[in-house]
Amino acid sequence: MDSENLLGEFLRARREVTTPRQVGLLHVGPRRTPGLRREEVAMLADVSTDYYIRLEQGRERHPSERVLCALVRVLDLGPDAAAHLYELAHPRTRPRRAVDEAERVGPDLLRLMRGWAYTPAFVCNRWMDVLATNMLADALFSGLEHGDNLVRAVFLDSAARTFYRDWEKVARSKVAHLRAATGADLDHPYLTELVDELSGESDDFRRMWARHDVVGKTHEAKRLHHHEVGDLTLTCELFNVGSAPGQQLHVFQAEPASPSEHALALLGSLAIMTP
Repeated sequence: MDSENLLGEFLRARREVTTPRQVGLLHVGPRRTPGLRREEVAMLADVSTDYYIRLEQGRERHPSERVLCALVRVLDLGPDAAAHLYELAHPRTRPRRAVDEAERVGPDLLRLMRGWAYTPAFVCNRWMDVLATNMLADALFSGLEHGDNLVRAVFLDSAARTFYRDWEKVARSKVAHLRAATGADLDHPYLTELVDELSGESDDFRRMWARHDVVGKTHEAKRLHHHEVGDLTLTCELFNVGSAPGQQLHVFQAEPASPSEHALALLGSLAIMTP
């Protein structure tokens, strides 16, 4: 990551994954590089090509509201990606703290989630480090070795490609969620270390991180394959922990009376019997 030019890096990445067809340029001839050309973005955003080049190169760091609105439209940014663009253009001053600070899960939340015998649940921070789990969550994810971090588990554990039946979709979602949760704090030492580790060990992570997809999550479906109870289809709800900013509670549920609910019940029984 180029921490000195986060805005330009984001614009370049999103330009390269925006197709001419998306913006109505249907007959543009052969292209040597993917996505839109700089002059095309400039034309569609009603700014000069020189100005847009300066934005991407980091020589212009204060685009106006009009320019930002135009770039959101031209690059077809969703709500989370648009919010990310605005934050990169107008970064807030944030107090830096050690990653361990305020990362303890409160005792009331721990007691609540650990009382759910039939509902897998865990708490993560914004870097997707797993801070606390209940017994059924431990059983559900027991086939993965990198359980300390959700992104590591997806990209560095070979079992993940069997466990997540829609691995590519899950992987893209995890990367986009990590960017959304991180906001403009992309040069944080902890995130830099995590991204460097994953980039060095996974070509897939490097490819997906370079896209700069930004999508937050509050609800998603999960199609999983557990090594003991077989296939499950679960919904995952994410709740922000108001008493600990940056923490999220992940709660998994199965459709009532479905095979997945029976599989979860069996998994819970197996977990209780395991010493």
